[in-house]
Amino acid sequence: MSSHIHWVVLSDGAWPTEDIYFYESAAPTLNEQGVLTERYPVSRSFGAARLHGRSFRHRYSGVNLLLCRSLPLSWLRWLERNRNAFGYIVYLIDDDIAAAAVDATLPSAYRKRMAGIASLQPRLLALADEVVACSDQLASYFTPRHAKVSVLTPPLLAPLPDRKHFASVPSARSPWQIGFHGTRAHLQDLLHIAPALEAVQKQRDDTELEIMLGQHMPKRLAALPRVKAPAPLPWQAFQQYQRQRRLHIGLAPLLATPFNQGKSFIKFLDIAAMGGVGIYSNRYPYTEVVRHGVNGLLVEDSPDAWQAGFKQLLDNPEATAKMASQAARDALSIGDPQKVITFWQSRQGNDI
Repeated sequence: MSSHIHWVVLSDGAWPTEDIYFYESAAPTLNEQGVLTERYPVSRSFGAARLHGRSFRHRYSGVNLLLCRSLPLSWLRWLERNRNAFGYIVYLIDDDIAAAAVDATLPSAYRKRMAGIASLQPRLLALADEVVACSDQLASYFTPRHAKVSVLTPPLLAPLPDRKHFASVPSARSPWQIGFHGTRAHLQDLLHIAPALEAVQKQRDDTELEIMLGQHMPKRLAALPRVKAPAPLPWQAFQQYQRQRRLHIGLAPLLATPFNQGKSFIKFLDIAAMGGVGIYSNRYPYTEVVRHGVNGLLVEDSPDAWQAGFKQLLDNPEATAKMASQAARDALSIGDPQKVITFWQSRQGNDI
């Protein structure tokens, strides 16, 4: 079996990253072309690598490995001892882990977890033949730290919906759907635009705001009228939700922090996947894909600027619908999965 499997994802549980950049984007086509792929979940239990490592080496000797974000220490040590048993190793990363570990705006538990990964990252880099980052900015962090660094921007995985929800001008009976679907890591970004959200929800009666933070919803926003706070969903459940949910306006605030500088433009694709047009912070990475007033809005960091952005979209529904249509067309081009497929096709076999 091992002689036919070309890629094994040695998975520490970062399924969204693995799926987006490899397992759901490129792997199905690679499989059709005879390249076998497999995901091997690694256990964090004590002695797991020692217990399972021998059988793993026997089964997968010579294959290429994809490491994503992190590995448990026991597996990292095992792989260091057995590096020569495997082929090409890629380290795939979609966040500036080191910056996250020291960013005081992030939740303390998240910082602690990122600090643990950051402490092991030099060893992961030493194992890898290539580092693959999700953006040019993130790649620039790794360039001084590794001899071969490549950029693989995110693909569009979800099918694009029609935009029937733009067919009639929203009203109090059928309100505008505004959504923030970032994680807790973007809580401070959200709080920065809270005054604009408060103004919109208090001054209008035709807007409904969804913030997918569940119990972590800021109290000042939870107190607003017409606000929903569904709990964050596991990755696969969120994918299904994204295919069903329809937005008019998606929100992607991004403050100027070292952690945020390493982000990809995936929120542009996420908002398009729900049929919406986005309001984005006027900085990288959104300045790479958003054309202001054409396929979204780029706004400065002040709440007044965000409030003006809301006013522009809400007061001009036909223009907003046109922007959403253009965003969908651009998402198809920018997020073409063929780019990811071609990337991994060039990294097959024994002649990489």
